[in-house]
Amino acid sequence: MDLKDIQNLIKFVAKSGASEVKLEMDDVKITIKTGAEESRETTYIQQLPMQGMQQAQPVAAPSAALQPSEAPAAAPAAAEDSKYITIKSPIIGTFYRKPSPDKDAFVEVGKSIKEGDVLCVIEAMKLFNEIESEVSGKIVKVLVDDSSPVEFDQPLFLVDPS
Repeated sequence: MDLKDIQNLIKFVAKSGASEVKLEMDDVKITIKTGAEESRETTYIQQLPMQGMQQAQPVAAPSAALQPSEAPAAAPAAAEDSKYITIKSPIIGTFYRKPSPDKDAFVEVGKSIKEGDVLCVIEAMKLFNEIESEVSGKIVKVLVDDSSPVEFDQPLFLVDPS
């Protein structure tokens, strides 16, 4: 990649509105950051020898070491929720508890549900997908706010199957 290609990439990133772009090729690593509140652009270009790539891996280890310290705090909540079934999002999209703004929510905390009942709607690419229950039980907790974006496999509801 020559200087002209890098300059064109910087212009493209600035026009796209992206705040950060990272590009890694065989021995070149480029990071372009643009600040919304700042009008300047920051570009980092780094030549990585093959040995440098092996040394870059331990940098990720300290962040992984932070996660186990958070696990004990989450463990009591996980043990408490272990008797419940978690209903997760099958798709990425926007979570809606109601079929339309002027209607009531599909389910409320404390409501009994059975297999096949519609629990919510997830909008993905202008399509509204009804999410049906695969279990029977009682809604214990709604884990996502209405009109919030959800990821694939994100927990949506806790259901008590008893």
